Amino acid sequence: MINEESYWDGIAAQYDVAPGYVNLEHGYFGAMARPVMEEYKRQIELLNTSNTRFLREDYDPKSSETVRARIAAAVGCDAEEIALTRGATEALRHLIFSYRPLQAGDTVMLSDVDYDSMTRAMHALRELRGAEVVQISLPEAPTTQAILDAYAQAFDAHPRTRLLLLTHVSHKTGQLMPVAELAEMARARGIDTICDAAQSWGQIDFKVGDLQSDFAGFNLHKWMGAPLGVGFMYIRKERLDDIAIDPSGDRYAPHDIRARTNTGTTNTANVLSVPAALDFHDAIGGARKAARLRRLRDRWVEQVRGLPGLQLLVRDEAEACGGITSFRLAGQASWEENQALARRLLDDFGIFTVARKGLASGACVRVTPALSNRLADLDQLASALKVIAG
Repeated sequence: MINEESYWDGIAAQYDVAPGYVNLEHGYFGAMARPVMEEYKRQIELLNTSNTRFLREDYDPKSSETVRARIAAAVGCDAEEIALTRGATEALRHLIFSYRPLQAGDTVMLSDVDYDSMTRAMHALRELRGAEVVQISLPEAPTTQAILDAYAQAFDAHPRTRLLLLTHVSHKTGQLMPVAELAEMARARGIDTICDAAQSWGQIDFKVGDLQSDFAGFNLHKWMGAPLGVGFMYIRKERLDDIAIDPSGDRYAPHDIRARTNTGTTNTANVLSVPAALDFHDAIGGARKAARLRRLRDRWVEQVRGLPGLQLLVRDEAEACGGITSFRLAGQASWEENQALARRLLDDFGIFTVARKGLASGACVRVTPALSNRLADLDQLASALKVIAG
C-alpha cells in the first residue's frame, strides 16, 4: 500500500492546485495534468502565430482528422462514427433534436437522474415534435435490479415509447446506471437510446460498444483531462441517416457524420491538446485510474456510512458507482439547505463541493474527487461530516 500510495502521490504531483482548500468538485471539469497544460500552451501559441493559414490549410482536415482518429481508437469505434463537438451537451442536443424517426404522438422517456440541460431538451420535444414526454423517478440509492424494474414498468405503462435518454453516470448522485442492460431492454421493445456519457468516460473504464447504444455524447474535458471545450458525438455508422443533417452547415457531404453538427470557428488549441491528455490517461491505464477514483470515493464513504444523520445516495456495490457519491443530511432535502451545507463545508472545513438538485427525493451535495486528491483529503471530508451529522 505504501508503494501504491507513493505512485498516486506522484500522479497527484502532476497537477497544480490552488492552495487553501481541498477541491472535491471535479465533476464540472477536470484539471489538466501539467504535461497537458504545457501542450495546450504550445498549441495556443501555434494557433495565435500561424493564425488563419494554419486553420485553413492544416487544421481541417489534416490535424483535426489525426485527433479524431486517436479519439476513435481510444473509445473503440471507427473515426467516421464520431464528430468533434465542444462538449457532451452540444453532442446530445444534436442527437435529441435531430432524431428523425420520432413522430407526433410517440413517447420519449427520461428519468430524474439525467442531466438538467438534457432533461429540458427532452421536454422540448413536446412542443417541437409533438411527442409525449414521460419522466420517471428512480428509487433512492437503488440496486441494479430496482433500476431495471423501474424502467421495465415504465416501458410497459407507455407502449408508444420510441426514444429513451440514458445517463451512464449521474452528475447528481454518482449513480452508475446499467445502460447496456437498459438499452437491450429498450431495443427489444423498438425503443432507441441516446446515452449521456459525459461523466463516465475516463472515470469508468469502458468502450463505446459496451453501452449498447447507437447514439451517445461524450466529454473530453472532464475525466479525460483535456482542455475545456472538447467532446464528441457518436453515431453507429448503420444509424447515421436517423440523425438529420444540421441545416446551418454545408462543409461536409451528407454521408459524413460531421454534417450533423456545426460548431462554427472553435478553439483548435484545445482539440489539438487531446492526444496529450489521452497519453497521460493511457500511461496510467483506464482500469487502474477507475480503481483509484473508486478508492478515493470509498475512503470517505466507509468512514461515514451508518451515521444516523447522513443519507448516502448510492450503494457500495461495484456496479453502483465510480468516484462520485452524493449525500444529504437526514430530513434536509431542500435546495437551500443543501446549498448551505456545501457552503458550510467550505467556510468551516475548507472543503469545496457543490449542491445538486432535480432528484425526486430532493437536493443533495456531490463529492467528486480526482487524481489530484490524496487520501488525506477524503479523511478531512469524513471528519467534517462526522461533526456536521453527529
